[in-house]
Amino acid sequence: MPVITITSDWNNNDYYLAAVKGQLLKLNEKFTITDINHNVKAFNLSQGAFIIRNSFEHFPENSIHLIYIDSEPDNDRKYMAVKAMGHYFIGTDNGIFNLILNENIAGKVELSSLEPDGSQSFPGLITFTEAAYRISKGEPFDSIGKVVNNYTERIPIRATIEENSISGSIIYIDSYGNAITNITKEIFSRAGNNNPFEIYVQSKHYTLTEINKTYNSVPGGDLLALFNSTGLLEIAINSGNASKLLNLNLNSNIRIEFLK
Repeated sequence: MPVITITSDWNNNDYYLAAVKGQLLKLNEKFTITDINHNVKAFNLSQGAFIIRNSFEHFPENSIHLIYIDSEPDNDRKYMAVKAMGHYFIGTDNGIFNLILNENIAGKVELSSLEPDGSQSFPGLITFTEAAYRISKGEPFDSIGKVVNNYTERIPIRATIEENSISGSIIYIDSYGNAITNITKEIFSRAGNNNPFEIYVQSKHYTLTEINKTYNSVPGGDLLALFNSTGLLEIAINSGNASKLLNLNLNSNIRIEFLK
């Protein structure tokens, strides 16, 4: 029996999550249902994609991931199921599949809406859970919907390499206030070539000149930079909240200049 995960832009005060779980258990009371995150900001596809992208591969192969983020369909955005990297993803074709998986998609099917009377007051309640149920039974993936080749693509904001420098931005702020950037360890190594560097946070107001391995590498309250478990450059304060103290937000600029 595959694991079913749920990620949404709801919160725990609403009935939506309980309704989805109840619907799944009504279909099969033996389902293992796991919450990934329900604190995604409303309609924030980039935040939701970051969370799912960095968590789904830790679940067993053939897990089914339900995505209720900006999930209302329209004429240009259909319900969709995607097969990729040994997992299944069910959501709305709003660009989030591309943000999660890049181009690592093995198959896509458009799902017919099963919502009663065509109502979209609770998008995907019946459609997503029914698709998950059919996949869990081992039905051929191509049979649960209409096979399609195209889907909505959103291009993630990537760090850029210039002469002796990298320009990036903050793409996620975690619950500790650590600011995660789109600068990968691979890009840093390729552009820097082991040269000394300066990391500028909020222009040149804050400057860092080394990469730490742990948060405790510096005294409490000090600013630091490290590459986290996802391989992305992170700006943090040991035992502090970097985003609040440094006034960092999503899309805040981070620049690295290499000294020769």
